[in-house]
Amino acid sequence: MELTNHLFSDICVMLGRSMRHIFRSMDTIITVTITPVAMMLLFVYVFGGAIQTGTGSYVNYLLPGILLIAIASGIAYTAYRLFMDMQSGIFDRFHSMPIARSAALWGHVLTSVVSNGISVIVIILVALLMGFRSQAGILSWLAVAGILVLFTLTLTWIAAIAGLSAKSVDGAGAFSYPLIFLPFISSAFVPTESMPAVIRAFAENQPVTSIVEAIRALLFGQPVGNAIWVALAWCIGIMIIAYIFAMRAYKKRV
Repeated sequence: MELTNHLFSDICVMLGRSMRHIFRSMDTIITVTITPVAMMLLFVYVFGGAIQTGTGSYVNYLLPGILLIAIASGIAYTAYRLFMDMQSGIFDRFHSMPIARSAALWGHVLTSVVSNGISVIVIILVALLMGFRSQAGILSWLAVAGILVLFTLTLTWIAAIAGLSAKSVDGAGAFSYPLIFLPFISSAFVPTESMPAVIRAFAENQPVTSIVEAIRALLFGQPVGNAIWVALAWCIGIMIIAYIFAMRAYKKRV
């Protein structure tokens, strides 16, 4: 129990350190938030009238995908901060102190969850101003929050691999581009029925589509079906694999 409390307190200290860096440089959160908001404005007010989704409000249809894009953008900063800490030698300095070896890494991971959570809240508030409305109750909103946190953790552990393994700053952040692009080949922006057969097959069987469909169903009181279980399976499976490789990279580097 004492060891567990020691690890928890060390992680809290590392989280506080990383969060202070975030709040001293709010441009990271602002940058991560502005791009998805601009994209949401563009698609709703410029392209929305030409896109047929079978729903009354395109912003309602679009929001889940925008949230995932925001998270995919945000985790690039986790990789960047990890890379910079590795280059500065701060991890070696931490390990010379009586703290848990994994605490510094977990501090970065939890900082990613908190900072991306802030971005998600801001985007939802903007969506409300644009006409977004949800019939979801408190339990449904909690389920949505849980899926988004799990998705953030999944991508953050992937970011940790990049941050710990990259040879340059550009390499640390470049891995996020395919992740940001993935929602465009899913049901996030248009129904998959409108896509050519090959693209549709890929879109319907990749992780983002099931996550988007689960969030959309929870927000608008629709039957969730198997989408939520498929989404959870994708997130948990990828997160476990990414965690294993991230910890291997961490042990190798430090």
